[in-house]
Amino acid sequence: MQPTDTASKILLLGLGNDILTDDAIGLLLVRKLRDELAADPRLDVRETQEMGLALLDFLSGYREVVLVDAIQTGRVPPGTVHELDAAGLKSLTGRTPHFLGVGETLALGQQLGLPMPARVRIFAVEVADAHTLGTQLSPDLEAAFPAILVRLRAALFL
Repeated sequence: MQPTDTASKILLLGLGNDILTDDAIGLLLVRKLRDELAADPRLDVRETQEMGLALLDFLSGYREVVLVDAIQTGRVPPGTVHELDAAGLKSLTGRTPHFLGVGETLALGQQLGLPMPARVRIFAVEVADAHTLGTQLSPDLEAAFPAILVRLRAALFL
């Protein structure tokens, strides 16, 4: 569990797998912002390759959480950002293992009496290839990376 001093903070949490090409987008975006935002006392910046119930320890104790991950719906161009809340996950169809059970994890934390975030925002970045072994983003996602970074940075303290 998180120390109690996180109760007034926002957690920026990057999800993904850094050896599966575009699946690393959440990790890479958060890594890029980590140094820039390290001195901001309102924010904790972390990353994980965990999913489902394993996220409970990450989410507990924060007033707000911003999750960043890859998704592949095939309906929009790579680099498109789907911005939604935890309830909106049910309406987003696509492949990403990391969001599985986020809603259930939040509900379980509440049932267990854990301090769960009052607000969860999700930035699901549409990717071209999240299944091939590799450490480079696809060209489309590499080109979109700076604009996604600007959008995520701007949205953090809304």
